[in-house]
Amino acid sequence: MKITFANSAWVSAAERLILRGGSWQSVKLRVRYGLIFHPTAGPVLVDTGYTREALSGERRGRMLRLYGALLKPQLNAAEQVVPVLKRFGLSPDDIRTVIVTHFHADHISGLSLFPNARFVASDAAWVRVKARTPRQNLRHGIFSELFPADFEKRLDGLSSKRRLEARDGVLGGADLFGDGSVVAVDLPGHADGQFGLLFTGLERPLLYAVDVQWLLTALTENRTPGFPATLIAEEAAAIEPTSAMLRRFMGTGSEVMLCHDPMLTPYDLALSNPEAG
Repeated sequence: MKITFANSAWVSAAERLILRGGSWQSVKLRVRYGLIFHPTAGPVLVDTGYTREALSGERRGRMLRLYGALLKPQLNAAEQVVPVLKRFGLSPDDIRTVIVTHFHADHISGLSLFPNARFVASDAAWVRVKARTPRQNLRHGIFSELFPADFEKRLDGLSSKRRLEARDGVLGGADLFGDGSVVAVDLPGHADGQFGLLFTGLERPLLYAVDVQWLLTALTENRTPGFPATLIAEEAAAIEPTSAMLRRFMGTGSEVMLCHDPMLTPYDLALSNPEAG
């Protein structure tokens, strides 16, 4: 199984806002999404990153337009999802599965590009999204217009997946493909229903921990940012216990990768082999 991550956009933020004790110097954060080549499931996307649908699409409501104006993401044209798929000889029609780690705009903005895909996501979180009004969802960082109209029809919920128990330092979670190769690990704190992906078949187990922290330094050095960063967290009290779990995981010799950390990793497209075969 091959794994690669691409950077859909850059977002700048003062280091002090995302790293306790940091400076006011601006940090350029990546907005990653992933592409898995699974032996039986085929090419699988992990989120979609930022796309034009979120930043200039005609369906954007007033609040989504304001969101884009405040954050000012700079799209990375070369690593937008469609050009990256083309690099691997694929089109959006070839994607049959999109894993949606949580429902924030920088993870779901391109879902409408994939008409043939099933969406692997937290069905429990989706129930809560449906129960809230659009205004209430905005307070949870969710923009309803980014969901395809038939999202629920194509939802492949985590609750239907076999659960693997944690043991011997290996994290437990939902077995996404029935072979133990990709495990969805619950990561409460940042967003409702957020889960990471544990890749078990690598030389060193890798956990893509999405948005548990923005910077790996905040995780490894226990420098979790406080106010005002915690204002946008779904469950601020859960951030540190989740971070501590990941530090224990790394203590076993395993790796953790984050969505927004600016440092390149061996799994990022710029350093990985562009050939899928």
